[in-house]
Amino acid sequence: MDAGHVGVWHPMIAKAPAGEGRRAAVEIEELGYGSAWVNDGRGSKDPFACAAVLLAATERLAIGAGIASIWSRDATAMAAGEATLGDAFPGRFLMGIGVSHRPLVSMRGHDYAKPLTAMSRYLDGMDDARKVLPTPQAQAPRLLAALRPRMLELSRDRAGGAHTYFVPPEHTVLARDILGPDRLLVPEQAVVVETDPARAREIARAHTSTYLRLPNYLNNLRTLGYSDEDFADGGSDRLTDAIVAWGNPETVAKRIGAHLDAGADHVAIQPLSPEPDLADALVQLRLLAPALGL
Repeated sequence: MDAGHVGVWHPMIAKAPAGEGRRAAVEIEELGYGSAWVNDGRGSKDPFACAAVLLAATERLAIGAGIASIWSRDATAMAAGEATLGDAFPGRFLMGIGVSHRPLVSMRGHDYAKPLTAMSRYLDGMDDARKVLPTPQAQAPRLLAALRPRMLELSRDRAGGAHTYFVPPEHTVLARDILGPDRLLVPEQAVVVETDPARAREIARAHTSTYLRLPNYLNNLRTLGYSDEDFADGGSDRLTDAIVAWGNPETVAKRIGAHLDAGADHVAIQPLSPEPDLADALVQLRLLAPALGL
């Protein structure tokens, strides 16, 4: 897979009407970004069906599932979706899977106990399903949603790497150290192309406040030196600035470079707006493309 070093992660790529999603993917490809990522959650479309639509609309763009939840489909269905897109679009689909979060899993009626064990058993099921698929060779790169060391170790031992989310470059250093040199590491990086500090942080906190309610992210940030004081009121300036890169295009591009210098293979940029807005995201991506050397 040759997706370059920079892609795009945005929830509206999967949530927008199909025509808008296709047009956005085409422009993302034309701007020089190497990937686009579709998520799997409340209000999102099926990531495999959506990925197929976007892959068919583009020529070179890699499409990643970021992240397909193991609680949304069983291991056999996940392996079948992986094989279908891997066969139809060789080298262009990235298979990201994860354990999601306790509140979201409970909402679906599942028990979130022992997520690491659940993922390990799920991977066993996917491996078994692959043995009877008609195109077993059509396997997409498999990435795990991973933050803490044990899930990163599983990403190293049982997958092709990790897709990390809501992390600063300091985490990328730790993730690369655990994954080793030959596993794919793709962090997401939220950005706001805005030079006014108050305005940029207002937009950033609308984003961080959502994720600071989820224990997985809080626990990971604590290991990086952040405390309850940093988590209050949508996030301290220190935390907000670490999670969301803001400023002019050149300043934002430096943060992408920091992840790459820290060991990332590819960085998925998430442009933030006051409300989830694909049109505004595209405006920011146009501004960023020259600064990123695309």
